[in-house]
Amino acid sequence: MTYQAASEFARSWGLVFLMAIFAGAVLYALWPANRAKFDRAAAIPLDDEEDAA
Repeated sequence: MTYQAASEFARSWGLVFLMAIFAGAVLYALWPANRAKFDRAAAIPLDDEEDAA
């Protein structure tokens, strides 16, 4: 495989691959079952309890 062929392959299918990864990340973030987990994580900085460490 030449550099030119590898470059063409990466430009075309690399974009498709990265778009699929992005779509998966967006779906994961917006999935209704994950809402409670993200709400708990968002409230961590506001928690008034101090760590006993």
